[in-house]
Amino acid sequence: MKIRFHGAAGEVTGSCHEVEAAGRRLLLDCGLIQGSREDERRNRDPFDFDPARIDGVVMSHAHLDHCGRLPLLVQRGFDGPIWAQRATADLLRVMLEDAARIAEGDAERARRRRAEGRSFDADELEPLYTQADVQAVLRLVRGLEYEEPLALFPGLTLTLRDAGHILGSASVELVDSSGPEPRTLVYSGDLGPKGTPILRDAVVPPRADLVLLESTYGDRAHRERAATIEELGRIFHEAWEQGGNVLIPAFAVGRSQELLYWFARHYEDWGLGRWRIFLDSPMATRVIEVYDRHTRLFDEDARRVWAGKPHPFRMKNLHISLDQVQSMAINQIRGGAIVIAGSGMCTGGRIRHHLRHQLPYERNHVLFVGYQARGTLGRRLVDGAAHVRVLGHEVPVRAKRHTVGGLSAHADQPGLLDWYARIGGRPRVVLVHGEDRPRQVLAEMLQKRNVVADLARPGETMLV
Repeated sequence: MKIRFHGAAGEVTGSCHEVEAAGRRLLLDCGLIQGSREDERRNRDPFDFDPARIDGVVMSHAHLDHCGRLPLLVQRGFDGPIWAQRATADLLRVMLEDAARIAEGDAERARRRRAEGRSFDADELEPLYTQADVQAVLRLVRGLEYEEPLALFPGLTLTLRDAGHILGSASVELVDSSGPEPRTLVYSGDLGPKGTPILRDAVVPPRADLVLLESTYGDRAHRERAATIEELGRIFHEAWEQGGNVLIPAFAVGRSQELLYWFARHYEDWGLGRWRIFLDSPMATRVIEVYDRHTRLFDEDARRVWAGKPHPFRMKNLHISLDQVQSMAINQIRGGAIVIAGSGMCTGGRIRHHLRHQLPYERNHVLFVGYQARGTLGRRLVDGAAHVRVLGHEVPVRAKRHTVGGLSAHADQPGLLDWYARIGGRPRVVLVHGEDRPRQVLAEMLQKRNVVADLARPGETMLV
């Protein structure tokens, strides 16, 4: 087996790894590059391979940084199967249709600015891809169950195992038995921490010869969840006393649902009954419907919460904003509102409109509960920027900012090391999906345990 790295090799977005095995070529993920405007322009570049020569794609999960370039892949000649866990298959439709809607809307606004003689970004005059491209992708998707080996091609077998990151997330095991000795490649995908709400803990594959291991938080340990829950209660109490609003940038898949789960669990403790809670994301609403179809993937605690009161998605003071008029009305509220809106790194979506209106006021709070990639608006805010540019406006930042690491959907360094340590065969490790410092720190920790650990680089090829 051979593997070549095309994305998420020194960064946390654009996941894409090419595997040659049993005479076939596969991709593990085909994700969108997110970050600065310059980073995102790279999505329009040609792939470093011929899409028409790829025989199939295996998806780890439905976040855009892992699936968001699938429509480009198909647009440029790929027409093979796309294998994904069944919940991921359902979420792909939601994620990609929304991404195409945003791209088409951005293109329409750019063309309008050009017609009006205003400044515009020439790259945005045509959408990155369209709804028609997305429908072409969805026709290729094949849903699979966890733990059910599938012979993709003669001599090549795929097994998906629960990764505990978001609903339907999977670690990928590929076994190539076409040669004199079977070789096993394991791709972790994004691993969730133990005890992630709603989801079951990540499953460890029995053995491997090489592991592609994510390293988003390879240099740190998360705060204890109990301390995080206490901190959230203090933030909501402080914001209420100051008469402000709380903005929470959150991914529509995974984080929004988990936040509502915690809100239901601590509804009384955090005094949430006095707030107006807004889920300002039509996509998150569609995702909730997918969650309702796949409750069999929940852990026992989540099933109990789903059966109890208040239900996370049906709290009496939860308002779901479906259209722009409802979303815009939220910014007329001067205090007492908790607003969950995408995107999680503030690179798009409705959160940018709320930030533009709410950041200038000291009474308001912005709560970051997920990773903020280099070059994103979210990262600039977390790093303490006094002014930021939002939707073409220079905005002073006076709102209080909080980074709450204990709610991360990614395993921390101890969690990554523990997951790896339980894989049989003492496999080599190649670190992907991480910036260089976290990867280097994690590599050093593995090497202290006498594990061969390398850092993937774009365009590099390795043997399994």
